[in-house]
Amino acid sequence: MPARPGEYREALARAQEHSNRWIDSLTSRPIGPQQNADELLASFTMPLQEMPIDAATVVDELAGLAEPGLMAVPSGRFFGWVMGGTLPAAMAADWMVSAWDQNAALRYATPATAAAEETAGRWILELLGLPAGADVGFTTGATGSNFVGLAAARQFVLDGAGWDLVTDGMSGSPRINVFVGQDRHASIDLALKYLGLGKPLEVAADAQGCLIPSALAEAMDAVSGPAILCLQAGNLHSGASDPFTEAATIAHSHGAWVHVDGAFGLWAAASSKHRRQLEGLETCDSWATDAHKTLNVPYDCGVAIVSRPEAVRSVFGVHTSYLVNDEQGPGDPFEKVPEFSRRARGVPVWAALRSLGRSGVEDLVDGLVEQAQAFARAFRSMPGVEVINDVVFTQVCVSFGSDERTRGITDRIIADGTAWMSGSHWAGRDILRISVSNWSTDEQDVAAALAAVERAMAAYDAA
Repeated sequence: MPARPGEYREALARAQEHSNRWIDSLTSRPIGPQQNADELLASFTMPLQEMPIDAATVVDELAGLAEPGLMAVPSGRFFGWVMGGTLPAAMAADWMVSAWDQNAALRYATPATAAAEETAGRWILELLGLPAGADVGFTTGATGSNFVGLAAARQFVLDGAGWDLVTDGMSGSPRINVFVGQDRHASIDLALKYLGLGKPLEVAADAQGCLIPSALAEAMDAVSGPAILCLQAGNLHSGASDPFTEAATIAHSHGAWVHVDGAFGLWAAASSKHRRQLEGLETCDSWATDAHKTLNVPYDCGVAIVSRPEAVRSVFGVHTSYLVNDEQGPGDPFEKVPEFSRRARGVPVWAALRSLGRSGVEDLVDGLVEQAQAFARAFRSMPGVEVINDVVFTQVCVSFGSDERTRGITDRIIADGTAWMSGSHWAGRDILRISVSNWSTDEQDVAAALAAVERAMAAYDAA
């Protein structure tokens, strides 16, 4: 069936119309979905018809079917989990990435996307103060980026132990001791599971979830052999970061590789106000982050940074007769991530950074923190409300007294629809967690969300 450009134009025009309508609705629509997955499945479920349907009609149908099940994640009043919105330049670039339809694997085959991604990677290293010679790869998210960093770590420490991982695999290899903070994110455990590294050794953490250096030293002294240490920039609940200088020094003295899970907190390094929280970050060996969190780039886009290119390329690189590999330059994109085929995720990152500039990135980070601290100040003034973390970055954790009352108020906040804040369990308590991650969140959004919290408290107490 021959391609007719007019068919694209009509379908894309309809998609743009529906997208603009969606974006316009974000200031007033309820944040939560209006139907659950089972209800939506009943609407989506239909026999696959025999004959084709024109593209524009399909776009209209999809928009109508999906609308009741959409979560208003891009809204300035969405504070659930750690999900950012989308900067306009990044969204538009992402649309063009789909239109260009480039497989961003080889520099030779898709040079435009390779150049954009390499530039974006260099900008990220400069903004975060990381080693200029590091490799930067674009993954699906922080879990994928943790996988990349830890795969490079596994390769490096086994090489140091004299084990040829590429030839002999993991069977019979020396055991790798992986040290993690007690309050790490589950994506670290997932990546370790994918890599066959087993259950990690937990190191005690303080009240804010930060690894305690003296406990790390004791734990590392108790074992021998290849080792990896996983640190975090931005605890899921407190937003606090591990003491990188002390922890990395201890780990390196034991010959260990140091990996940093910085899904959202790594971007504190781009702010002159907040980068001191990450002192010593550059002394680590690999770093992971999500561009679709703090940087507000569309899903999906993680960033994997590895200080030793030879380690990551030995894991993911391959040479075959049909590929034209980059032998002399900075390496092919596929050598830095686990995918042979992927969309050009780094192009929206280029667009986001180009639109913001250095000062814009810093203002973005600082603004998110300012709104989180505004939440904390307001909560501290409310009777019966306790902020249980030190609000040093974008996370605010709140208790309303008993676990039962906290759960009940959280349920009412979500049902109200004005704002979305996710419940969690931390430090032995049920909590309400507010994650300020959207570039568009302003004082009015915070005020509206706080009013919803006060309504929920009053409704719970009156019940």
